[in-house]
Amino acid sequence: MRKHVLFTCAIGCFCMATMGTSAQESPQQMKEIIIKSGVIHRPLPLAVSRSLEEAGLKKKVLVSTPLCTMESLKGWIHHGIGKMERSTEKSITGNGSLKLTVPTTRQGWKNSDHAVYGYSQATFDVKGANWEKYNRIFFYIYPDCEGSRNTHLNLYLFNDGILKIPDEYGREGAHEINLINRQWNKCYLEISELPRDRITRLTFGSTAFGRDRTTGETQEFYIDGIELQQIDNPEIVSGWLPEKERIVYSTSGYTVKGNKMAVTTPQTDSPNKQFQLLNATNKIPVYTGTIRNEQTAIGLFGILDFSDFNQSGNYYLQTDSFTTPSFRIGENIWENSVWKALNFIFCERCGYPVPGKHDYCHADIYAKHNGRTLAYNGGWHDAGDMSQQTMQTGDVMFALFEMANKTKEKNTLLYQRLLEEAKWGLDFILKCRFGDGYRASSAGMAIWTDNMTGNEDDTPARVHNNPFDNFLFSGMEAYAALSIDDDPALKESLISTAKEDFEFALTTHKEIGYGHFKIFWEHSYNTSESQYMATASWAASQLYRLTEEKYYSRHAVEFAEYVLASQRTIPIQDKDHLSGFFYRNHEQKIITHFNHQSRDQIYMQSLIALCETQPEHIYYNKWKKAIELYAGYLKSITRYSHPYRMIPSGIYHIGEAKDNTSFYAQHLFPGEQAVNNYTRQLENGIRLDKEHYLRIFPVWFSFRGNTAIHLATGKAAALCGNFLNDRELKEIAEDQLRWTVGKNPFGQSLMYGEGDRYAQQYAALPGEMTGELPVGIQTKYNEDKPYWPQWNNATYKEVWVTSAGKWLSLIAEL
Repeated sequence: MRKHVLFTCAIGCFCMATMGTSAQESPQQMKEIIIKSGVIHRPLPLAVSRSLEEAGLKKKVLVSTPLCTMESLKGWIHHGIGKMERSTEKSITGNGSLKLTVPTTRQGWKNSDHAVYGYSQATFDVKGANWEKYNRIFFYIYPDCEGSRNTHLNLYLFNDGILKIPDEYGREGAHEINLINRQWNKCYLEISELPRDRITRLTFGSTAFGRDRTTGETQEFYIDGIELQQIDNPEIVSGWLPEKERIVYSTSGYTVKGNKMAVTTPQTDSPNKQFQLLNATNKIPVYTGTIRNEQTAIGLFGILDFSDFNQSGNYYLQTDSFTTPSFRIGENIWENSVWKALNFIFCERCGYPVPGKHDYCHADIYAKHNGRTLAYNGGWHDAGDMSQQTMQTGDVMFALFEMANKTKEKNTLLYQRLLEEAKWGLDFILKCRFGDGYRASSAGMAIWTDNMTGNEDDTPARVHNNPFDNFLFSGMEAYAALSIDDDPALKESLISTAKEDFEFALTTHKEIGYGHFKIFWEHSYNTSESQYMATASWAASQLYRLTEEKYYSRHAVEFAEYVLASQRTIPIQDKDHLSGFFYRNHEQKIITHFNHQSRDQIYMQSLIALCETQPEHIYYNKWKKAIELYAGYLKSITRYSHPYRMIPSGIYHIGEAKDNTSFYAQHLFPGEQAVNNYTRQLENGIRLDKEHYLRIFPVWFSFRGNTAIHLATGKAAALCGNFLNDRELKEIAEDQLRWTVGKNPFGQSLMYGEGDRYAQQYAALPGEMTGELPVGIQTKYNEDKPYWPQWNNATYKEVWVTSAGKWLSLIAEL
């Protein structure tokens, strides 16, 4: 029987939790929660009690100093729309509070890409104070926002010391706080690694994002009790080593027959220190092992290896100084996360009233072509904003079909719900076609609109005839046709649509060759020639599976020739003699990299599809050899990130930044010093030879976050592992999941509501959602080590359906 538990949540509000507080939900508990949600037709509840913020409220406060009192607003200045005033109506301290009033819309507003109605900010003059003795800011917020389903307020800090805050990209020093409406929220922010030697300003701010149907005309926030604190044991936010004595592990659990390893700090004082695995029910030890110190390319670690324990159940790890929450060892440990990722995707539906999240939306986003207009709503919103990109919805739709196909014979309830959600995305993909090669492709949105055309919040969507898009969608449509057996009419229509889109792509390709249009803001912007050709080959193979027409098998082979010509087959001059990676084109000058979006798996998808559909072809062994070469490359580079085994970004050549066309296609808004910073980032990586470096994290600038990148490459590892029947590659693939749910230096699950110690994420308009995944762990400045502060902003902590799609696609392969 589940109990309702009253707790102080991450933001300090008192909420009701319906999930367990000490461990991942059992399959039976999860089933009950799913049924209560109407099988994900209402959002799953938030298990805030297992969040990182909830744990942080229990930390010991060593020093506490009030920043200011609210007996007056001396030192405070208001900027922007709305107003600031002192209030005695609501106060947690009894001395009054600062009241910030923000209109949700305004007149005279100029619409544009990602435009909002304005900002309202209350700023306190800190006068250049040194805050280095403090490592946390603590405060209370009471939001009073009429009709608001999802409420948040932003905090900004400005430092004018040795290192300036905000940084060049406006990321450092900005923090979004997700709130519960009409309650006092107890809030904090750890600042242990923030430059704070000369703090000049502290700002609370709110953005006017427009009005959902229930939203009132203004929002009010009361702020009180601001303190600077020094706390015991602040979170580790950078580097490869976990917090001293903490055990970091896969908080979702481990598969029965797979590797089972956890990581801690090296045991230099007691080299034979033991650990135990205990039964979570009766607390009886079931396994005892020795923590072994291991020197790797990224540092010295303590390894807890219990791989040879193969009994299903709930367990926890214990040393003489630390005990983990319980976790599961079993056969289907990732199933709960599939439901949760599905929940996140559902919550991001566009053009659909999601209960508790938003009403019907964005009917006044429109696409025009050749005298016709369509309402560009449907599919799923991009992220924490309301942007929409057809290709991103296509990627997620494809992953849902993949996952559905793998559950069809095993879990009818999950299969049917995945299929339903996949068809929601498919409907949008088909809706966006104008039928002549053109399709509505994207719109940059950051507001709720009024759903009525003819006024200033109407926003045009982009429309393009891009052969890359049409190749990709034709393959997706063919796969969808192969996946649908309950709607013969839709299946028949998809067959003709997939064939038609392939011809649109092929016609334009023949006219202009490579044919990739560098269209800013599109999800295809960084596409290389080799990726384009791999996509075209894969699409042709999907159509060959569907139709058995030799026309498509021939095209699949022809496009693949370019892919093979782009693969490095001669080893570089490093100690591992690395080869097998792909260049952006057949000239083999610029290596393929991904730094935000990623379709790294497409090379293996295309070559394996050829082998599977044309096993008797004279080139079969050539395709297989290319797969084996790439598989060996993945094995080699992953050893550099042991014991976490997050797949590194890959090999970089020192001269790549000199190619402006390629460099600025790969990096959006890289900044004035990007070329110099490229070199510095390589030098902070691992030098392989005179010309090549290995980066564990990508070279990147403004757009940072690694989840979609390493999950996409993990998908490639799983594809190779299955095709070659290679257990090591399958383990590497699964390690990408383990890293994501806690086997990382911070011991945090990145999926909200899954596992343990998950943090708030930048979920601006939809609000916090169970199953949300962020863009991902980043690096600080030009370093090549993980950086994951509590600061909550875009892009790295922004929730992103692309990450959820990659999650599902990888699990489908396992």
